[in-house]
Amino acid sequence: MATAQTLAQQPTVAQTEAPSGAKGTFPPFRQETFASQAIWLILTFVLLYVLMAKLGLPRVGGILENRQNRIEGDLAAAEQAKAAADAAIASYEKSLADARARAQAMAAETQQQQHDAIEAQRKTLEQQLNARIAAAEVTIATTRANAMANVKTIATDAAAAIVEQLSGVTPQPGEVDAAVAEATKG
Repeated sequence: MATAQTLAQQPTVAQTEAPSGAKGTFPPFRQETFASQAIWLILTFVLLYVLMAKLGLPRVGGILENRQNRIEGDLAAAEQAKAAADAAIASYEKSLADARARAQAMAAETQQQQHDAIEAQRKTLEQQLNARIAAAEVTIATTRANAMANVKTIATDAAAAIVEQLSGVTPQPGEVDAAVAEATKG
């Protein structure tokens, strides 16, 4: 029980006085200084609010506005670059299509020229061959006529020799010619 009594007799921290002679309560909670502290708090808050509203927030707003403007500028530049790239792609595709069309036209023209050249060469060769064939036919006809003339002579001579050898009589040349003509006629 002695300990409970000794504890009850000891003063609390709030009741003790500071060594400098001040009371032991926390200064902001003292009633004598509360009003002046509240005024200074309000004045400090208003001063900080005014400083932030006039200096800090405009700077931050300016920075945010600059960032937004830069972003919008970058987006606009990107749109312009995209439009330029799309235009360049369209131009490239158009020039590629034009080049293909020109190449096809050149190929068709070259093919037509080659076809015409081949056709002209074919006609020339055909004419040359027809001329050679005609000359060969003339040569053949001449050779045949000469051969036929020689055949009649050979046939006449052979027939006369055969008749002479078989019968021992020499036939008349007119009779042999008539017999050979009649035999070759039929």
